[in-house]
Amino acid sequence: MRYADRIHTKLTQALAPESLIVDDQSAAHAGHGGAAPGGETHFEVTVVSSVFTGKSRVARQRLVYDILKDELAERVHALSVKTLTPEEAV
Repeated sequence: MRYADRIHTKLTQALAPESLIVDDQSAAHAGHGGAAPGGETHFEVTVVSSVFTGKSRVARQRLVYDILKDELAERVHALSVKTLTPEEAV
């Protein structure tokens, strides 16, 4: 399974998001540190979930990083995360 699909599946299962965008930005980082042939090393993720309500920005990001710890340990070199509650996404 592609890493983008793994990321999408794990975040969907754990956070039941109202909105989730997983953008593979690896092509823009070709030749840079952490880039690998075949891509799937650099991602930008935007998640809108009520699970984030009452949590600080840091706590939200830690939650996402914890959910994706296997992917980060295996292949994903860089992960940019934007976390919003449904109220913030309006």
